[in-house]
Amino acid sequence: MKRRSTPTKEAVLNLLSNSGKAMSQDAIEQKINIDINRATIYRVLNRFCEDGIVHKIVAEDGKQYFAVCVDCEKKELPNYHFHFRCTSCQTIECLQEPVHFSIPKGYQVEGVNCVLTGICKDCSK
Repeated sequence: MKRRSTPTKEAVLNLLSNSGKAMSQDAIEQKINIDINRATIYRVLNRFCEDGIVHKIVAEDGKQYFAVCVDCEKKELPNYHFHFRCTSCQTIECLQEPVHFSIPKGYQVEGVNCVLTGICKDCSK
């Protein structure tokens, strides 16, 4: 089902697209340039997740972040790609290169929610 475009949806998507990083609902609320309430932002973000426009990242502290799906239609990043949270600048980004992991024999992975933490390449310079 095609959903109609609204100024609110366009503003949220533009902000996420231009940031180049994952953003929390709080960060979106602070940086968005239109009058919009918290509940509407949350609804828009969840609808974008349902439609495959953005994906949700749950950090180790339980806080949710949202990132635009980059080339999802080309399947360049698998659904189970890893994320990295910088403890210095607090950004969260999708890791473009695969991170390999192994699980015990007999288990089958259907999804992964993994956020690696440390110092990002920009902060380590």
